Amino acid sequence: MSPPHLRLCSVTSSPEEPWPVRRVSHNIGQWVNRLGWIWIDGQIAQIGRRPGMSTVFLTLRDPAADVSVTVTAPRDVVDPALTDGARVLIHAKPEWYATRGTLSLRADEIRQVGEGELKARIETLRKLLEAEGLFDPRRKRRPPFLPHRVGLITGRASAAERDVLTNAQRRWPSVDFRVVNVSVQGVNAVPDIVGALGVLDRDEGVDVIILARGGGSFEDLLPFSDEALCRAVFACRTPVISAIGHEPDTPLVDYVADVRASTPTDAAKRVVPDLTEEQRLVLVLRGRLDRAVRNRLDREQHRLDAVRSRPSLARPTALIDRHSDDVRAAVDRARRTLDHRLTRADADLGHTLARLRALSPAATLARGYAIVQQADGRVLRSVEEAGAGDALRVRLGDGTVDVTVAG
Repeated sequence: MSPPHLRLCSVTSSPEEPWPVRRVSHNIGQWVNRLGWIWIDGQIAQIGRRPGMSTVFLTLRDPAADVSVTVTAPRDVVDPALTDGARVLIHAKPEWYATRGTLSLRADEIRQVGEGELKARIETLRKLLEAEGLFDPRRKRRPPFLPHRVGLITGRASAAERDVLTNAQRRWPSVDFRVVNVSVQGVNAVPDIVGALGVLDRDEGVDVIILARGGGSFEDLLPFSDEALCRAVFACRTPVISAIGHEPDTPLVDYVADVRASTPTDAAKRVVPDLTEEQRLVLVLRGRLDRAVRNRLDREQHRLDAVRSRPSLARPTALIDRHSDDVRAAVDRARRTLDHRLTRADADLGHTLARLRALSPAATLARGYAIVQQADGRVLRSVEEAGAGDALRVRLGDGTVDVTVAG
């Protein structure tokens, strides 16, 4: 035998054989009744307690999405202290009201989630996101020193908005903000903030985004530990500064954001520099630069003075003068040596000349002697070498005489 859900699907409708509304509603009711009792985690968006009625109507909403369902419960099941925005666990059974064509949940037990359990869930989620690398310091980006435009996500007319705008404009009067006001607590907070992040992240003029909210209770800050919001912050291309609550408050979005500010005022100090401080710093740096330049010039001047005071530069001709004296003395020694050698050579030459003259035939001729030569130049040494009629040349001291031998 086929299961009931197969039997329901075995009959099809057609334009010739359409289903009446009652049949459609009946079949839907059968499907819904098969779901049975289930536990549901959600956040109460609205509680309707009507006087005189034993049934309480609640709107249960998903904390991270714009999805809600209607829940009915006996009055004695709903705690009178339960308020809008509370996080609850509901044991309920889906019911289909065929006459109205609506779906709701009928609850027989409602448990308000305690702070301890919520903290345990947040800790489990923190470990999961950390394991996935959403808290990795290496992926965090440094906001620009002076952003062109700052995106601000905060509650409307909130103290956090006033603190950020006032302190940022006090520090840098020309800072430009694009403010997106959203719900910062309750069932609409997460989808509103996620949507605002998308809007500002797509704005090319926004250089940094501040997510700000003032202080609040643990339950008030729960939206900022929501997984969907943490992943939206991680996916942003624009650097995000988280400024949620006070210094002790550390929702999970603080770990994912690129910069964590302890308060909205601290976020204003981090997003723009202090104009007065920057001007003072410029003056300090200019003074340091002036002193550095003066010290460098003084040091170089001292070096130049030290170099100029050296003897080689103080009296650049001293070395030349010293070598000039050496050259002059050497020239004098050379001159004296040359004169001495020339004098001695002259004396030696005179002596040699005197000896030469003493030994020279010319000196002999000068004393009255003569040299007789034949025509061919041979010296006549004997009378026997001359005959009558020979032509001879007689060389005297002052010239020559041609003679003919007579006999």
